[in-house]
Amino acid sequence: MSTIKGKVFKYGNNINTDVIFPGKYTYTITDPQEIAKHSMEDLDPEFVNKVKPGDVVIGGTNFGCGSSREQAASCLKYIGVGAIIAKSFSRLYFRNCLNFGLPPITCAKAVDALESGDDIEVDLLNGKIITGKDTFDIPPLPESIRGIINAGGLIPFTRKRLGIDE
Repeated sequence: MSTIKGKVFKYGNNINTDVIFPGKYTYTITDPQEIAKHSMEDLDPEFVNKVKPGDVVIGGTNFGCGSSREQAASCLKYIGVGAIIAKSFSRLYFRNCLNFGLPPITCAKAVDALESGDDIEVDLLNGKIITGKDTFDIPPLPESIRGIINAGGLIPFTRKRLGIDE
């Protein structure tokens, strides 16, 4: 996958992992489809009814702060979010996104320009965020990171590289 196309869901600064995926479900839900149903539950209760595959979540500074629970990244991947664009990410959340093959992209200018409902295209290969009004340059993702994203995450990527059948 080198291009992501969808609609924007924009949120603010310091969006923590507990509003992305409520901690009360951390040890009780393991099924990916059930995890997906609780995406953004405490921040935007209608998110799961409106989001479509390829849509992009936009956040301000420190997106994914809080606990390091991996479900806060996996729930968005499981529901079909194509990428997250923010001004900055929590270090652990950024890594969890990569682990699940969900592109975390830092681009403050795009965050400032975009609004919920805008159309967006993200070209990971050529390093472009394209909206109806503007185009923003981002560093193209390295081949190794694109490989992880295309494989669906770090574990599938590693298994494929090692020739291990799932």
